Amino acid sequence: MLRLILFIALVTVAHPSFAEDPAATGGRIYANNCANCHGDDLENNSHIAFDLRRLKSGEHARFVDSVLHGKNRMPPWEGVLDMAQIDALWAYVRANAYQ
Repeated sequence: MLRLILFIALVTVAHPSFAEDPAATGGRIYANNCANCHGDDLENNSHIAFDLRRLKSGEHARFVDSVLHGKNRMPPWEGVLDMAQIDALWAYVRANAYQ
């Protein structure tokens, strides 16, 4: 039993993403990469970027395509963000989207 507890503790420390909510990870990625244009907490204060709170749950593919390839003034993030990071961003967006 002690070995199992130690194993779980090591995995959690070595891979914090296992222990963390994807939306929390996405929030940090958003703050570092997206907030400049889309605004703090998805508020779109700049009025130059899409209000991400408007995305519906069925628009995951649209979101991924826009992040990877860019859209209008938004640059592409392909090669900068991997799919795990983009999925974490999506979790953050959905956690803060309009209901």
